[in-house]
Amino acid sequence: MAKKGEVTVEEKLRALYDLQLIDSRVDEIRNVRGELPLEVEDLEDDVLGLKTRLDKLKTDVETINFEITAKKNLIDESKALIKKYTEQQKNVRNSREFNSISKELEFQELEIQLAEKNIKEFKVQIEQKKEVIAQTKEKLSERDAHLKHKKSELDAILAETEKEEKALLNKSLEFQEQIEDRLVTAYARIRNSVKNGLAVVPIERGASGGSFFTIPPQVQVEIASRKKIITDEHSGRILVDPVLAEEEQEKMEKLFAKI
Repeated sequence: MAKKGEVTVEEKLRALYDLQLIDSRVDEIRNVRGELPLEVEDLEDDVLGLKTRLDKLKTDVETINFEITAKKNLIDESKALIKKYTEQQKNVRNSREFNSISKELEFQELEIQLAEKNIKEFKVQIEQKKEVIAQTKEKLSERDAHLKHKKSELDAILAETEKEEKALLNKSLEFQEQIEDRLVTAYARIRNSVKNGLAVVPIERGASGGSFFTIPPQVQVEIASRKKIITDEHSGRILVDPVLAEEEQEKMEKLFAKI
């Protein structure tokens, strides 16, 4: 094809419609994947979140076990002090010393009782966290299995379509090179503004493709003449005549068959 500055309006229309057919084919391929990539991404986030939660729960259990060990050591220290004070109490010289040691003994007994109470509470916390860990592991296992299944589905679809999609995207760029930048920009803007991605459409039964608004006969004649680029006043889409559309569809079907 001639360079951008030398192409005729008809050649621009053909290139635009070819570009539309290629991009529509890419859309079809991506629609086959549907929401699967997003599902996989969400599941990956879930799995990561559950693993992070599991790690935190395990760290919490380790911290509590450390606290239990500290309390046990405190109990041992208190018992040693009780033994020491009990021996000292046997050798007191007056009631003041006896009372002082008695208070120390009482304090250490309270320390032991408090530590034992703390240990019981810590053990309850550990059991609760172990229960949550078990539930989280089960949930993680389910999510992980579901993720592997969805990834397998996605990989299978990608294996079937990735090569074709890549080839089509390269072709799309090739056709964009054949069209002046302002038209490519307009094409992209229209494509992004419509739900079905159709920026270039043929006339069907006297109306713009996919529209119910009739195009005046004089405008249809102008479109058929291929002398200027005409857009639908209602949808903004670029219009081509049915004959040109049919010719390009046949041409592009042969191209798709080779990809």
